[in-house]
Amino acid sequence: MEIKRIGITGNIGSGKSLVCKIFNHLGINTFYSDEETKMLYLLPEIRKQIVDYFKDEVYFHDGSLNRKLLSYHLFQNPKALQFIETILYPKLNETFDRWCKRQNSDFVLFESAILFEKKFESQFDKIIFVSAPENVRLQRAMLRDNCNEENVRSRMRLQWDEETKIQKSDFVITNDGKQMLFPQVVEIWKELQNNDNL
Repeated sequence: MEIKRIGITGNIGSGKSLVCKIFNHLGINTFYSDEETKMLYLLPEIRKQIVDYFKDEVYFHDGSLNRKLLSYHLFQNPKALQFIETILYPKLNETFDRWCKRQNSDFVLFESAILFEKKFESQFDKIIFVSAPENVRLQRAMLRDNCNEENVRSRMRLQWDEETKIQKSDFVITNDGKQMLFPQVVEIWKELQNNDNL
């Protein structure tokens, strides 16, 4: 039987990673799309296409990616962003497919902050959304990334609002610091384990 693929998403500072860790304790592994994408930039065939498009300046002499400069290019030029997504996303899907074949649980998680924005949702059997109030997310992100409020808000503006994402999700986990996370995750875990109709 093919493994069930569950997308997990949430806006900046929502606590997606913490929820994924709880699932991990329950035996469910997570494919972290951001981390995997960072690795793709180092593949020779990807690097060559990026260098040809942007020239050498987007990589340092040691071969690592100049993320700050690349981000600047992508923010300034929508065509550059489209180019990057065109070469990265098919490769990301291939990597996820191979990763899924190595798993032996009933389902796996694919973690992405931009799952809806990039229209990835059709690839998954179910979607989990991690929700938190904006002020809570703002404080968490500032503390985690050691940055100021405007920096976080500029990233928040690139994401869809929570209400839209909640309406498009199958499960919602509230991570507001008041409700306990573990019971919410366990309830979803049980439902996904028992649901043969995914």
